[in-house]
Amino acid sequence: MFSTPEFWVLVSFVIFVALVWKPAGKALAAMLDGHAAKVRSQLEEARRLREEAQRTLAEYQRRQAEALSEAEAIVAHAKAEAERMKAQAEADLNQQIARRRQLALDRIAQGEAQALAEVRAATVDAALAATRRLLVENLDRNRSDALIDQAAAELPKRLH
Repeated sequence: MFSTPEFWVLVSFVIFVALVWKPAGKALAAMLDGHAAKVRSQLEEARRLREEAQRTLAEYQRRQAEALSEAEAIVAHAKAEAERMKAQAEADLNQQIARRRQLALDRIAQGEAQALAEVRAATVDAALAATRRLLVENLDRNRSDALIDQAAAELPKRLH
């Protein structure tokens, strides 16, 4: 067994593998440790990025909720403002209608008063004309002179 060359090749191979295995194992272990450290670093970076993405997502969701509530508040305010403006427009319209109605009633009353004054004036004119006619027909010269003198005498009393 010690005399066969296969045995010595096997022994030299085992010695060679044992000598090479130790530094190669260290190098292989160092390479694997480096790779494991790199993987751990990448996993930690991925975890950090995931947490940051979750925080960013939560922030955007919060902002979206705030924007939605703000939009709802704006819509509610706009509706309330529209209702207020509608009520104000109705009140203004009612006031304007009341003013125009009162103006029309005043004009009608003024027209009635003017028509009544014109009728009275026409009545007075007609009465005066009838009185003149009667006086001219029924009054003689002496009687008219006496009435004129009497009116002239009463004039100072009536003026005071």
